[in-house]
Amino acid sequence: MRRPILRNLFLASSLLALTQLMTPTDAAAEARLALVIGQSAYRTVPELPNAANDAKGMAELLGNAGFTVTAAPDLAQSEMRQAISDFAGKVSASGADTIALVFYAGHGLQIDGENYLVPVDLDPKREADIPLQGVRLNDLLNTLGALPTRARIFMLDACRNNPFPALSGAGHGLAIVDTKAGAQGTFISYSTSPGAEAEDGSGVDSPYTTAALTVAKQPNVPIEEVFKRIRIAVAQSTDGRQIPWESSSLTTDFKFFGDSSGQQPPAPGAGSMALASATRSVEDWRKDLQGKDAKVAYDLVIADDTVPAYQAYVELYAQATYTPRLRSILERRRQMLAWDRAVAINTRASFEAYLANWDNSDLAATARKLLLRVQNRNYVLPVAAAAVPAPIAVALAPTCPCSTPTTPASPINPTVAPIIKKRVDDTPPKRKVVDTPPKRRPPPDETVVERAPPQDRGPPPAAVMQGIGIGIGLGMGMGGGGGRGGGGEMGHGDYGRSRY
Repeated sequence: MRRPILRNLFLASSLLALTQLMTPTDAAAEARLALVIGQSAYRTVPELPNAANDAKGMAELLGNAGFTVTAAPDLAQSEMRQAISDFAGKVSASGADTIALVFYAGHGLQIDGENYLVPVDLDPKREADIPLQGVRLNDLLNTLGALPTRARIFMLDACRNNPFPALSGAGHGLAIVDTKAGAQGTFISYSTSPGAEAEDGSGVDSPYTTAALTVAKQPNVPIEEVFKRIRIAVAQSTDGRQIPWESSSLTTDFKFFGDSSGQQPPAPGAGSMALASATRSVEDWRKDLQGKDAKVAYDLVIADDTVPAYQAYVELYAQATYTPRLRSILERRRQMLAWDRAVAINTRASFEAYLANWDNSDLAATARKLLLRVQNRNYVLPVAAAAVPAPIAVALAPTCPCSTPTTPASPINPTVAPIIKKRVDDTPPKRKVVDTPPKRRPPPDETVVERAPPQDRGPPPAAVMQGIGIGIGLGMGMGGGGGRGGGGEMGHGDYGRSRY
């Protein structure tokens, strides 16, 4: 009787071990948490039916991949902020070995170089309302970036067209977000290229989510390869109109399904060539693409999605049917990289450089506005003494009659030099001692009445204070010493920036 029991126990333990080996994720080795936001029921603009479908499909996929999913559909601004805060609390409590993933489907906007997620109650009357009514993407990135986690993954199907008539000056699509500028361990994916608009699709799901639901199920595929395959699939389904984009600073491996010991299947259309290398030059890409079929080369450069790859393709395949669309992608990518640099540097020179090359772009109006803002900032804040023109220093000097020169001074009048030199001399002026004038000798027959001379009490107090005020005020005005630091850029966390 004991042998059948022992045999059954052994069989049960073997089946349990086999079941654990066949689990689709590495959830036993790491905690996986996901926040899925689907913004469909907008109140002031037409609904997005596919956004709700996208969110449901991704919630199911992530649940099968071992994630504990929090679904949050149709959020107003306060609800979205609360959902992000609650999710951050769960991630923090889960520990440092946590994979945190956020999927967002809905509208997204770019205002003044900042990306915003759009709550369903947003009702802007002007661009200035978006920071008040929207949710900054950088706030989401920084909130999770401040927590100790193994990895943070953001999937944004948010680059649809701008539906708000009051925001006609807003740029198309979303601005670039460089994850390498923030906390390490971040992966962010857009449904299309920066500065481009994604399609909602004619099916149940958007082209981006449709591809993600199919490709992410493939076992033992690293996340970087997953999104390259998603990019190729979306480009094919949209005839090149939509090219997903991502940025990564991950420091650990991640796979939606499978474990690290699995064998990675070859990438479609890749042959034996490695797809990834953002550091490869145009010349390197020319050598790699030389002699390949135009369609094979097209899939390779789409998978890489870099300026050098696109540049090499349009040079080598000038007559190919794919070249016009890649030339447009290349031009837009260069523009968005230039825009990203201009906003990051945030100086007069950076915005002038952008306008010199992209004066007719959709972001030109914003560039002019930010240029004016920077100019006003530099005008109001004090600057270094060497940068202050002489006429300003003279004009700001006190206008007391006792200190006004008899000859009008000009910036090139050499007579001004000794005055400026004298005013900024650090050595305090010595007080002149006035001797008592000698007594007048009276004639011999004149009677003289001796009176004690008045005591020398110095100049009146008011005159002394006036002299001190003139000396200090004029000296500091002309010399330019002191003052606050001027015109510096203020950061809003790892990924954010401000131009105020």
